[in-house]
Amino acid sequence: MEKLKILVVDDESRIRKLVRDFLVKKEYEVVEASDGEEALDVFYRDKNIALVILDVMMPKMDGYQVCREIRETSSVPIIMLTAKAEESDELAGFDTGADEYIAKPFSPKILVARVEAILRRTASGEKKDGPIEMGGILVNKEAHQAFVDGVPIELSYKEFELLTYFMENPGIALSREKILNGVWNYDYFGDARTIDTHVKKLRAKLGEKGNKYIQTIWGLGYKFEVVPRD
Repeated sequence: MEKLKILVVDDESRIRKLVRDFLVKKEYEVVEASDGEEALDVFYRDKNIALVILDVMMPKMDGYQVCREIRETSSVPIIMLTAKAEESDELAGFDTGADEYIAKPFSPKILVARVEAILRRTASGEKKDGPIEMGGILVNKEAHQAFVDGVPIELSYKEFELLTYFMENPGIALSREKILNGVWNYDYFGDARTIDTHVKKLRAKLGEKGNKYIQTIWGLGYKFEVVPRD
């Protein structure tokens, strides 16, 4: 079986080595980049990268810029690493399209666990057959594409997973904790408000259907329900 390839981007060589060593032990293939520009060169040159681990503070081009550019052409999962621990910085990472956000210093074992969880969900999603269609929204899990009234929309990996989860559980009141367990697929160590950020972005990309179908349940979480036309 061919090893999954992960791109590790950090200007500190010791961090790259630490992450690489733990990933290699888990049978992943690792490619590296030391700044943002090199990261994009590697990413566009190598079409088989399954996941990107991306530092925020780097020379030439920071992680936010790299993430935005990758998101213009790819929904590859992106985990961002940063020394900044402010909530605003975390939200900025998600706003650029990142799927996970881990503050330094971090546990390499936790990082690897998150990598494995994301890649497991990617693999399991590819094995499921049949599109889901509700209220003019269509999700094709096999092709990892979403459409609104027949028009394709660009979603990050996590936004796509969140939409799929909602559409697989229509009419059900879902707590933030249940959504974290169902979409992130591991014991989440961050703030459940991460869900609110992703829902806000997903609603915006779905247009008026997003605000209409993704309903907020105050004090609990959300419910996806296709509301009949008046």
